[in-house]
Amino acid sequence: MDDTLAQTKLYARLHDPAEKALVLLRDPAGHEGGSTRSLLADLFGNALPLDAKHWVKKADWWASAADRPQFPRAKRDGRFPRWAQVQFADKPVIKHPLTGEELNLHDSGGLADTDIAEIKAQSLRHFRSLTQTSESGDIDWQRTLLAYWRFGPEHRLSDDTTALGELWRRLPADTRIPDHTIWDHVDLASAFAGAFQADGNGRCALLHVALGPVQEFIATARSTSDLWAGSHLLARLSWEAMRVVCDRLGPDAILFPNLRGVPQVDLWLIESGLAPSLFDYEDWKRRVATDANPLFSASLPNRFLAIVPEDQAKAIAEAIQSHVRTWMHQTGRRVVTELLSIAALPGGEDVPAFAQLDEQLAGFPEVYWSAVDYDALTADSSDDGAVDSDALHEALLTIQGSASGTPGFLGSAAWRVLQRPVDLSDPEHGEAAVFYRPNPGVLFPAAYELGERIMGATKAVRPFDSLSQHGYRCSLTGETEWLTHDRDHLVLPPGQREQANTLWTRVGRERPALARKGEHLGALAAIKRLWPTLFCQDIRDVLGTERAPQRFVVSTHTMALSTSLLNGSVNTDALSDAVKHDIAAEAPAALPHSLAAQLRDRPDRDILHRLPTWLDRQRDEDDDAERTRRTAEAVLGKNPEAYYALVLMDGDSMGKWLSGDPAFAIPYGRAFHPDIRKQLADRFAGNQALQDYLSSPRAVSPGRHIAISSALNDFATVIARWIVEERHAGRILYAGGDDLMAMLPTADVLSAMRELRMAYSGHAPESLQDDGADWLGAGFVRRKGRIHLCMGSGATASMGAVVAHHQAPLLAVLQELKAAEQRAKRDGDRNAFSVSVLKRSGGALRYTGRWSTMVESGTDEMTTLREFAHALWSKPEASRRAAYHVNDWLTDLPEPASLPPTDGMQAYLASVLHYQFQRQGLEKADAPIHSRRLAALAQYSASGEPLTHATPIRERLSNLVGVAEFFARESRRPT
Repeated sequence: MDDTLAQTKLYARLHDPAEKALVLLRDPAGHEGGSTRSLLADLFGNALPLDAKHWVKKADWWASAADRPQFPRAKRDGRFPRWAQVQFADKPVIKHPLTGEELNLHDSGGLADTDIAEIKAQSLRHFRSLTQTSESGDIDWQRTLLAYWRFGPEHRLSDDTTALGELWRRLPADTRIPDHTIWDHVDLASAFAGAFQADGNGRCALLHVALGPVQEFIATARSTSDLWAGSHLLARLSWEAMRVVCDRLGPDAILFPNLRGVPQVDLWLIESGLAPSLFDYEDWKRRVATDANPLFSASLPNRFLAIVPEDQAKAIAEAIQSHVRTWMHQTGRRVVTELLSIAALPGGEDVPAFAQLDEQLAGFPEVYWSAVDYDALTADSSDDGAVDSDALHEALLTIQGSASGTPGFLGSAAWRVLQRPVDLSDPEHGEAAVFYRPNPGVLFPAAYELGERIMGATKAVRPFDSLSQHGYRCSLTGETEWLTHDRDHLVLPPGQREQANTLWTRVGRERPALARKGEHLGALAAIKRLWPTLFCQDIRDVLGTERAPQRFVVSTHTMALSTSLLNGSVNTDALSDAVKHDIAAEAPAALPHSLAAQLRDRPDRDILHRLPTWLDRQRDEDDDAERTRRTAEAVLGKNPEAYYALVLMDGDSMGKWLSGDPAFAIPYGRAFHPDIRKQLADRFAGNQALQDYLSSPRAVSPGRHIAISSALNDFATVIARWIVEERHAGRILYAGGDDLMAMLPTADVLSAMRELRMAYSGHAPESLQDDGADWLGAGFVRRKGRIHLCMGSGATASMGAVVAHHQAPLLAVLQELKAAEQRAKRDGDRNAFSVSVLKRSGGALRYTGRWSTMVESGTDEMTTLREFAHALWSKPEASRRAAYHVNDWLTDLPEPASLPPTDGMQAYLASVLHYQFQRQGLEKADAPIHSRRLAALAQYSASGEPLTHATPIRERLSNLVGVAEFFARESRRPT
């Protein structure tokens, strides 16, 4: 990025003052007289770059049209009518961008009383403090642009934070449609202006980029460390792809995902010259010894959307592919060098492992891209003011493969309204006004749709190059040869590799964590296995610390033991001196954050920290597993828990949310400030064109993409981690936005799933509201003083969960986990959950339910399952007998076709269940709560439809009762 480009983008960022919403209609000088005028004078004087004003004006025009309509201007003098104005300080309403729900900020404290001059002065001081200079005192244009982008929204208007505080980040770009912030608008204007300025013809393009493969790369894992490494490495690859765009055009050129505040991007900003003191740099250094460091989070998706100069789009895409593949090869060579060093083997280019690496990484990662010339397809308008969409229409029909019909957005009701101006006349005052006049920015949805279709076609015809492999295959993937320093070793059967001293047997002896006994890995698996080591070395170098951080991975065994460690009380009298000595000699195990915090003040914390490590060693060295179990039971005073849980969450229909599918869109009218909506309804009820516009589904926009990205980023990096790792004793393995994988104790998994689902939409149960979170409603949450946007009430998510023995092969557990998530989406018809219990003795229990199915008022399926399990917890002596009797009775249950009609069948089921539960003391005679709920659930399939012949009642009830009984056992009861 050169200085001219940075200057143009800075001018675009300052074309509106940040405080615009607070001074509009209150400042006699107008909002143009705010902090912006002084800042522009500070930066540029009279030295604006050539054509900057032209490009910024066009960018502002397009950005406004892409995100919101142009508001009524009187035909006579071009001014806004008074009824079409909102004084935000008096009526501070913001709208959720995805649902249109309203959040009134009036109670946030005296906005109307804030002093205009002080607001402008504070804003000016804030930006002046961010202005970067060189050693000679001249403006450093590029660093100033980066500082304004990253920290412009982080300012607090007053030192005591009583006036606005965190609301500075939520100030709207337009008070009449307050569903996107001023920061969203200037980001988009800067992206457009930069692309216009950098293009030889002043044109821009939408660039779509995606990396692959994703799921296979992450899921191929033998340990929780492999899972984390796969997701983190993929997120890093995604950043390396985005970095090419950021280096050339700045981070605001990327529309999706929103990069502001992402730790890896902050690290790049520091490397680009911004002062570490601006960031949480010292906190990173303080937390260098643990993976609580935010740099360990993997929160970037494998795809992005950017606005780039049209004449550079192809070159940028090719540079992205070249860079990510070069970066991956360099990382692979570091891995081979590290392996040879550990194995005490000589290096050099003649070592076969380097040639194998080049072969196996050829074409990895796969890079797909499409570029749509936005200007060429949208720029010309007809004489009557309508935007010309013919070129876009033809391109969409071509890629669609149809000679007729109107595709997507161009065939929508919204476009029928948006393609021409909407005129208004005020019958009360006789004033004529133009409500809306289109410009090419309004065609963003069609340009985005074209790019997505080209991307889909590109993936469908991707080339495939076969790879010839001759020796034994990688232990993890089974696809490629394992890396070696001697190709003769590749033909040795497993029994002879130890004696031959292969590369991997040497590594395994020196560093068992990198290679288990008999394990031999290919290039990709080796990179994943060593990525934590390499990344920790990089963090040490970047932060300038003496020691590298350690990637502390909580093992499946430790996670299983978490509840037992917390609930247990060490009985040292039950241990021999030799056992005490052995336990004390073990290294402390990595514990979940919440568990470690709760054990901190306990006198027996030291032995509890070391017990999992000791048990692991005993299991490996002692063939008598029962003896080890009895010792653990003697230490803890109870049978230690051996099962843990994995949860996989995925947001439903994310592609439709991003594409603006009408079923997931709100009407245009719902985005308006309530005062404007009322005025439009009262004054222009008879204007059919306006009413058609207000009732049309709102098309996809850059602001919508920014909102989705911001909500997903906050959920992944803040809210989900708080729920899993602070409220429960779990660990996030990866969280890339709408998709998440976490490991939890069995006692916590049902509670955590419910809270994650509710927090995803931004509507929380009382349990969350009582734990330091202020759920503001309307899809917003305030956590530790910061307001976070959630996906809103219209968004849903599906989850799969697997409970498995800690010694079960992880690959098999992951396969069942993916199947559980797919059952939730398929059998549960999305917005559902599916729980699998894999028993050590063989067999499985599976129950699928919907989050939204109300068994009775206020009680959904998950609540029914949890509360029934709780009833069994309270009666431990009855739980197994109750489950046994119910299942025994269910084997004789007639098929649905022979049962009475629906109401009678439900009453019959409830009566028999109540009889069994009453016998076991689970229900009182006059309170058939659980039997009534279970009978109601048995009446419905997982999709919520009435029970059919294809859904056996016995299977549904039996699995629910069996799953509840499993969670009710003593060793896995919640604390």
